[in-house]
Amino acid sequence: MKISKMWKAVVAAVVAGASTLSTALADDTITAAEGWAAGLAILAALGFTWAVPNRQSSSGSGTEA
Repeated sequence: MKISKMWKAVVAAVVAGASTLSTALADDTITAAEGWAAGLAILAALGFTWAVPNRQSSSGSGTEA
């Protein structure tokens, strides 16, 4: 299955944001600092995932040295 670069970045951002917010909700409130941290985690995940290219598939020989 091929996943485009865009959807790979979106999934990474959702996971980063959800994990940061779930940690922030441990005390049932989200402070401004925790909100900023979640936003930065989302932006970092988008940026880093978008910047890393997908691996190219081999040409079918299966033997790479």
